[in-house]
Amino acid sequence: MTTMSTTTAKADTSLGSIILTAAFGLAIMFAAGFAQAEIIHGAQHDMRHAIGFPCH
Repeated sequence: MTTMSTTTAKADTSLGSIILTAAFGLAIMFAAGFAQAEIIHGAQHDMRHAIGFPCH
């Protein structure tokens, strides 16, 4: 006798997670919009080195 079972995954789309994600995205846009260009470049450059991606 063989028994088969299936599992389905349901995405968590609760209102709280949607609001939190939107707030996080807006915070990033706000920070990038008002930061000086060399600060953003420095942060991006350091992140590329941190993940091991060659950039120069």
